[in-house]
Amino acid sequence: MFESDTIAAISTPHGTGGIGIIRISGDEAFDIAARIFKSRKKFNDIKSHTISYGKIVDPSTGETIDEVLLSKMEKPNTFTREDVVEINCHGGIVVLKRVLELVLAEGARLAEPGEFTKRAFLNGRIDLSQAEAVIDLINSKNAESSKAAVRQLEGRLSEKLSVIRKLLIELIASIEVTVDYPEHDIEEITAVQINEELGKIISKLRDLARSFERGKVIREGISAVIVGKPNVGKSSLLNELSGKNRAIVTDIPGTTRDIIEEYININGIPIRILDTAGIRETKDVVEKIGVDRAQREIENADLVIMMLDARTGMEESDTAIYNKIKDKKKIIILNKIDLADKVDEDSLPEGVNIIKMSLKEGIGIEQLEDEITNLFFKGEIISNDEVLLTNVRHKQLIDMAIKSINDARNAYENGMPIDMMTIDIKNAAEYIGQITGESVSEDVVHEIFSRFCLGK
Repeated sequence: MFESDTIAAISTPHGTGGIGIIRISGDEAFDIAARIFKSRKKFNDIKSHTISYGKIVDPSTGETIDEVLLSKMEKPNTFTREDVVEINCHGGIVVLKRVLELVLAEGARLAEPGEFTKRAFLNGRIDLSQAEAVIDLINSKNAESSKAAVRQLEGRLSEKLSVIRKLLIELIASIEVTVDYPEHDIEEITAVQINEELGKIISKLRDLARSFERGKVIREGISAVIVGKPNVGKSSLLNELSGKNRAIVTDIPGTTRDIIEEYININGIPIRILDTAGIRETKDVVEKIGVDRAQREIENADLVIMMLDARTGMEESDTAIYNKIKDKKKIIILNKIDLADKVDEDSLPEGVNIIKMSLKEGIGIEQLEDEITNLFFKGEIISNDEVLLTNVRHKQLIDMAIKSINDARNAYENGMPIDMMTIDIKNAAEYIGQITGESVSEDVVHEIFSRFCLGK
């Protein structure tokens, strides 16, 4: 799984910028840098973890390629736990490519996507869940997803899982000692004790599993769709939330013919919000396509915002739409209250969040934003000491560990010998080890790091 050759890559985004960084890691990193970096001080005399000014010079021609700042970092106190050099060049792509080509010509190999982080994992600098947090941090869409990624990178999730895995391994050891060495003067562990300990462990795992819905929302955001009959204010709501005149707004029913998509941020939650065609029976071929697409989006949405006209209340056509969304997470908006003499509240569905709104007067928008937050996060989005599960791979493995523990407890309930519980407990420990990388295949490691960007 491990390759010890020296790797290099451009670690900053391609394009024009003030600074571009080329990273080199491996046993030959210092020798390569010494051959191409020229400054007043010899490279070998430069202290570790300092920055030096100089020039990158092609040793074969003597040509100066760029004036740079170079960082020298000796192992093991580096990200990869290898010797690392970072060359801070001017940010033009031509300059960066020329310096990188020179580094490769001097003996380095172009790094694969995520290979620097992969080496940090293989060299024990971070575990696998922390490595996955690196890419989550890079891809963070908002402050909350960044906060969740930093906590995982700090090892908060790893600490919880390590404690659980240690408890499982201790149970396995106690069972095997009891079964294999009954003649020794060792306190035997009973099936009742094992079952009680497994109950405590499964409770901890279920707490983590339950955090996944919130973690997924923070990491990936919410898909929300605005629905309702024509001319109830769907496009006006999209424009108000996004702060743009993205959708055409008129008094003519059926103006929106297709799905209009916008990305917004509400109280730190990224939301992909869709304005759909008004749902009604129509003979207009183009509008009918839009209505069909709206119905498909309803099925896939995390949240449905249904808009009603306060002047008419809940009409038969509204009821037909409501019946399509009644099993979804939903918010009902009663719009145009500024135009309604009286709201027929008796016609409205019971037990549903209903917000009275006037987009014209700016009434109800803050209430809607708060209701969306409360619907997905009852209270604070992330508390100071909370660890959220945000990764689908982690959730699947924890679910498998829970199933294995349940199987072990079922063996106890059925009166099986305690050694029959061992295999399921071992499986649970194995699944948890796959999250942190303590027991994981090379193929899984390769798949995870292949998703990283080049240079990280």
